[in-house]
Amino acid sequence: MTDLHELPETPTTGELQLSDRASLQRVAGLSTELSDVTEVEYRQLRLERVVLVGVWTSGSADEAQASMAELAALAETAGSEVLEAVIQRRPKPDAATYLGSGKAEELREVVLATGADTVICDGELTPAQLTALERVVKVKVIDRTALILDIFAQHATSREGKAQVSLAQMEYMLPRLRGWGESMSRQAGGRAGSNGGVGLRGPGETKIETDRRRIRERMAKLRKEIRGMKTARTVKRAQRSRGTIPALTVVGYTNAGKSSLVNAMTGAGVLVQDALFATLDPTTRRGKLADGHEVVFTDTVGFVRHLPTQLVEAFRSTLEEAVDADLLIHVVDGADAFPGKQISAVHQVLGEVYSEENATPPPELLVINKIDAVDATRLTALRGEYRDAVFVSARTGEGIDELFARITEFVEAGDVEAVLAVPFARGEVLSRLHEQAHVLHTEHAEDGTRVRARMPKALAAEYADLVAQ
Repeated sequence: MTDLHELPETPTTGELQLSDRASLQRVAGLSTELSDVTEVEYRQLRLERVVLVGVWTSGSADEAQASMAELAALAETAGSEVLEAVIQRRPKPDAATYLGSGKAEELREVVLATGADTVICDGELTPAQLTALERVVKVKVIDRTALILDIFAQHATSREGKAQVSLAQMEYMLPRLRGWGESMSRQAGGRAGSNGGVGLRGPGETKIETDRRRIRERMAKLRKEIRGMKTARTVKRAQRSRGTIPALTVVGYTNAGKSSLVNAMTGAGVLVQDALFATLDPTTRRGKLADGHEVVFTDTVGFVRHLPTQLVEAFRSTLEEAVDADLLIHVVDGADAFPGKQISAVHQVLGEVYSEENATPPPELLVINKIDAVDATRLTALRGEYRDAVFVSARTGEGIDELFARITEFVEAGDVEAVLAVPFARGEVLSRLHEQAHVLHTEHAEDGTRVRARMPKALAAEYADLVAQ
């Protein structure tokens, strides 16, 4: 049986964070519509009543419906109310307006009929597509990338998380800055005000150029700050490595139940919310296996299909937790219609991180979660498809013992058994062995203590001079 901690009566950190999010819900009915919908880059993104739009280019109808359902979940997580969804079947998105011109006009009619103030497209739009579609529908248009960035901006709590989100937003916004009319000539340039004379005074730096320069300067500053934070995180990981405590990193698709699983295994009180991207900041908690082994669980940011490139780049220091892990616990939502798609999306992002770091992927344990929400027929099919996976329910606790058994099996596989002759003057060695090894037998002698223990290879190498002859 696992050594689970009793949850405290006082609110946990996760409960407090959940309360904070609930207190910041947007008020329905307050319009955020601007008179000029083209000024996208100069307003704060606020989602209220939205219409979803998707272009079905490949795959089955069920996959297209699942993609739109995920987009709806993203929109609701961002605080919006989904009124209608429209899917167009075509070989590829229209280069001008994402949708065809006729479908764009139909979309305008849907917007008028529903009273929506925002259109969300299930894909990343080019700046030209964004502008053209807004001119047709006459309300603000955002794409999947902007939506995910908005969710990240709402959920980031740590200094590093906020800096990473800000950097990603600026990278996304930079090519989409636009300006018209008097805003184009904010400063006098050239030799204006001097002896230049007629014809030698130019408009100088326009407002849009000023904005771009300031954004680039801010991005450079943020990159420098994130590099500094990455150094601190690297030092912490190195300290954990020196402690020889196995590092188990929990990865998986967003809302697959990673935080719930960490709570079930450690009683950590990590924030749990039935929403996409509830966790953005890595949370590290200690746990103890049935045989006494201590391990460290790290809960990480979730992945999603078509995760914006800007976010992968900005959150690279966070994703590096997966690089230095001794074991990856890959959590999959068993209740999802296409779990294989989730697994592929996670592997794609992790592959980019491993390639960038020139790292070898660590061993991976696949965990199918939420089996309490899966019917018997579907569960049998999943067990047949993923034979090496562990099937659990973080909510009910079913399968948790089996998961701990698999983790214990992995941890013990890297252990060696040795007998150490520990002098009385080296009492700290005994303390560390009891903390980080599995002590099998202890015998006291005149010159010290003989300890037979199973321990990690790194710990055995560290105490090689104490091995009994």
